[in-house]
Amino acid sequence: MLYSVRHRTTYRYDEPVSLSHHAAHLRPLDRHQQSCRSHQLVIEPLPTSIEQTTDYFGNGVMVFTIAGLHQSLIVISTSEVEMRPMTLDPSVGQAPWERIAAVAATPRDPADLVAAEFAVASPAADVTPVIQRYAAPSFPAGRPLIEAALDLAHRIHGEFKFDPTATTISTPTEEVLRLKRGVCQDFAHLMIAGCRAHGVPARYVSGYLETDPPAGGKRLVGADASHAWVAVYAGDGIWLEIDPTNDRLAGTSHVAVAQGRDYGDVSPLRGVILGGGDHVVEVAVDVERMLI
Repeated sequence: MLYSVRHRTTYRYDEPVSLSHHAAHLRPLDRHQQSCRSHQLVIEPLPTSIEQTTDYFGNGVMVFTIAGLHQSLIVISTSEVEMRPMTLDPSVGQAPWERIAAVAATPRDPADLVAAEFAVASPAADVTPVIQRYAAPSFPAGRPLIEAALDLAHRIHGEFKFDPTATTISTPTEEVLRLKRGVCQDFAHLMIAGCRAHGVPARYVSGYLETDPPAGGKRLVGADASHAWVAVYAGDGIWLEIDPTNDRLAGTSHVAVAQGRDYGDVSPLRGVILGGGDHVVEVAVDVERMLI
């Protein structure tokens, strides 16, 4: 599968900005099931300086600075990404979840040590008694890890309503649980916190999802959006990626861009500005399947 991805972000400021410094997580990952064939970033106004680097979690980051008065910022990311099916051994995820939690608690090899970092709370995926109680029915004693994780995703999908007006980036996970509504980011954070509450490492994956047009309708330009899902550690360096928003394992239609503890580690575009006053932001994403 080959996808063309175009992600346009526009900031418009009420007052001039004299200096801005930004970090962009927009280049799709290269990993076992996907390859980024090409990537281009167009920035207006032109940056004074720009540098491609890698963050702590292994994600590609473009860091740039704009020195000079401006009242808008436009960042256009275009990528071509090849996706490959991934076949898992039937034994993956069949160990009891308690065994995975024990491995994370006392890691003995490098892969387990990396996973252990994702077994503790993070700012946007806090581990609280309320969240532990919510997730507990999915984690009965001895249940295979994959069954526990999929059951938690299934419950979130069935019990929560997708509502882009209900939450913001800063809405606490417990508030999402109370509201029983939110967006993919909220559902991913809730699932991550529920897994971590039981000692199971889970990390946040940001990216894109190919969406289908309405029945009988045409595909709308800019109708897609950034997406988020969860990777749950299954031991031996293997992570199972699960999409609680859509109640399924992530597949070849899930294009991963970055992974971290939560949204705060992998936000597509963040920065610090001098001036600007209030601002509005517009985001348009297109994910289009290409012929190989």
